[in-house]
Amino acid sequence: MKKNSMILMLCLVLIGSFFGTGQLAQAVGEGPNYNGNETIQNERLHSYDEMVDFLEKVEKRSDEMILEVYGQSIKGRDLYLAKFGENEENPTVLFLTQQHGNEALTTESALEVIKYLTNNSKEVKTILENVNILIAPRLNVDGAEGDVNFSLEDYVSGTHTRYNADGFDLNRDHVNRNQLETKALHENVIQKYEPDYMIDFHHQGTQTTLGDTDEYVSGSILYPTNEGVDSEVRERSKQLGAIVYNAVDAKGYGLLSKYRGGTAPTISRNGLALEYGIATLLFEMRGMADHYYEPYVLGQKSNGYLIQQGVTAMKAVLESFVDDSIETVDTSFWDTLPLSGSKGEEYEDEH
Repeated sequence: MKKNSMILMLCLVLIGSFFGTGQLAQAVGEGPNYNGNETIQNERLHSYDEMVDFLEKVEKRSDEMILEVYGQSIKGRDLYLAKFGENEENPTVLFLTQQHGNEALTTESALEVIKYLTNNSKEVKTILENVNILIAPRLNVDGAEGDVNFSLEDYVSGTHTRYNADGFDLNRDHVNRNQLETKALHENVIQKYEPDYMIDFHHQGTQTTLGDTDEYVSGSILYPTNEGVDSEVRERSKQLGAIVYNAVDAKGYGLLSKYRGGTAPTISRNGLALEYGIATLLFEMRGMADHYYEPYVLGQKSNGYLIQQGVTAMKAVLESFVDDSIETVDTSFWDTLPLSGSKGEEYEDEH
């Protein structure tokens, strides 16, 4: 009996290594672990150098991907953009990750999608015939490395921080663009390529709930709420959110709430919709790689599921341009989507 059990466990490990943690969860019928902090193993995440190495390797084997450097960080690290397609007749979508350096799983999702888009399959070719894709993985490259001009001794791991090297929050800099990173993003990505849609991927705390229930969510979403945003732009943003919600909800291991976000134009969700007319969506994933407030930090156990949640969202949006469902999707779910609640944790406005 013990021998059979060992064989079964070995098979599951092999399946997991082949398919990835998210697919393994579906195979064995288990959902993500949302019960608190497990061992923090941030070394499993891509470092900056590892990310650059990955991007350069996938570009070499792809006929479709162009890798651009669109600026530098305060510490002199290059900022990278993976670009697919330049058909002016197609819509352009931008996926932006890690404005905050301690919100790392979103970049892992983006790298998975980049890898997918370089596989030259028939499915990918159809996507690239219908939409131009911009992926800006890891805007805050210095904060993600912990290479900053202030102490991280109060952080749980001391490895990742929300802020850039000079201690500024990049997601509060989308009006003045005083920071090198946000200035480069606006001038060399947004103004240059004029995306029609944008999803800004972030992380929130570990104890966000579905409304007033005790049920933890795997993420939260929100469209632009600044009153100056054009109503048509807001509706397209709601459509973008509907595509994401339906795809994540269908997986069974994702549970989303409506984020309690502010209206300030300095936040990308509002600012880009207001200034450029881009349909925007905020997607807040559960848990962070590091923080000075320990309940925000999620250990390794749920990371695979959450990474797959980001992949699911991005791929669903890309596929919605193939079948035009982005134009017809029902947005009425927003009227009944429960607001984010909180179980015993501090609540920061807009991560």
